[in-house]
Amino acid sequence: MKKETAAHPTGESAAELIERKIKKLGDWRGEMLGRLRAIIHAADPGLVETVKWRKPSNPLGVTVWEHGGILCTGETYKDYVKLTFARGASLPDPTNLFNAGFGGGTRRAVDFHEGDKVNEKALKALIHAAVAANLEKGADRKPKKAVKK
Repeated sequence: MKKETAAHPTGESAAELIERKIKKLGDWRGEMLGRLRAIIHAADPGLVETVKWRKPSNPLGVTVWEHGGILCTGETYKDYVKLTFARGASLPDPTNLFNAGFGGGTRRAVDFHEGDKVNEKALKALIHAAVAANLEKGADRKPKKAVKK
């Protein structure tokens, strides 16, 4: 089953851009991003995969997974791959998967370094919690029906 992706002005789908990014990295970071991507898709088949914030210094942009809003982003750096959860500070993290981004008020992140093992169960739980938080937030924004007296 093909995952839904948002189209981009270049005509490439988000999936094509992300696959190109993974291939271009050509090292453990690409493998890690690909593995994390597969886990995220398995956790929530209803998500939308997009690429945002494309610019000359980062032409392939930032990988973003959304469902009712941004769940998390996937970025690669020289020494690690970072998953940043947009509403991470409000999510339960009983296994202490978050290991970065504590300085901000809303976001939390998980940095993966070469050789790190991925706690797939904990990551899926974070995705589920992020979806629930986004959908709950969305429900709060819906106009309430008028009550007849």
